[in-house]
Amino acid sequence: MELNIEQIKEILPHRYPFLLVDKVTDYKAGEWAKGIKCVSVNEGFFCGHFPSYSVMPGVLIIEALAQVGAIAILTEKENKGKIVLFAGIKNARFRQKVVPSDILELSCELVDKRGSMGFGKAVATVNGKIAVTAELSFAVMD
Repeated sequence: MELNIEQIKEILPHRYPFLLVDKVTDYKAGEWAKGIKCVSVNEGFFCGHFPSYSVMPGVLIIEALAQVGAIAILTEKENKGKIVLFAGIKNARFRQKVVPSDILELSCELVDKRGSMGFGKAVATVNGKIAVTAELSFAVMD
């Protein structure tokens, strides 16, 4: 099931310039979500990272992955209207750079839940090649 940007904004509290998911391409509530971020040269962070060699900051790729994970969590009926906070990152690996004109494919699979905590395995790819992998943790707040 797809979600457009307006549907994403109904789920996530993030807004420009910090909403980093342009479209959800598929998801299963409470289990996983996949989305895309179309990386444009017009992104504000490219003004300083780096002016003569534009590279998307790794922390923003991780944030985009966390937002996809939050969508997986917040599409569960019992979590509707709640907020998901980023609670941790483990084993983040940056394998290739992400540059303007790339379409960043994002996926996060929730692998464990303990109370209000969720844990996911996240992968970002560009043209089928892995750019970033990480294990993420989330805290669901009322």
